[in-house]
Amino acid sequence: MVATLIGNAYSLQIQITEERENLESEKRALLFELRKIFENRKIEGIVGKSSKILQALDVVHRVAPTNATVLLIGESGVGKELFAKAIHFLSPRADKPFIAINCVAIPSDLLEAELFGYEKGAFTGAYTSKKGKFELAKGGTIFLDEIGDMPLNLQVKLLRILQEKKLKG
Repeated sequence: MVATLIGNAYSLQIQITEERENLESEKRALLFELRKIFENRKIEGIVGKSSKILQALDVVHRVAPTNATVLLIGESGVGKELFAKAIHFLSPRADKPFIAINCVAIPSDLLEAELFGYEKGAFTGAYTSKKGKFELAKGGTIFLDEIGDMPLNLQVKLLRILQEKKLKG
């Protein structure tokens, strides 16, 4: 009976290893395809030939390889997230997460916990710890939409993180 359990555990471990290798291979292939989409001057989803669009695309290609924090300004619905994705997938962070969050879609009293996370017991109902979006990004890119409509106290915390490039400390 013990030998059967050990055999099953070994067999399961082999299956898990193979599945992990397959998923990693698929991830690499998908990232390669995404990079191809964003490498040429034409970025999928961004349509236009005006000098302003071409200038914006040039800026995307110049800023992507840097470690700079980028502020995208524009009316709602103009494609800021498309530009953010283009910057992400052209950057050295392309193999890390891209996390987009609409700051006005989350109630202000929950937004802080969503962005920064919380520890178990930090408040009533916090039965477990939760990682925030910044921690989940893990060296990738976080796109915060509609930050101008965030509560001012959260904008101050966000500014500190962007300036110091550290979540805690």
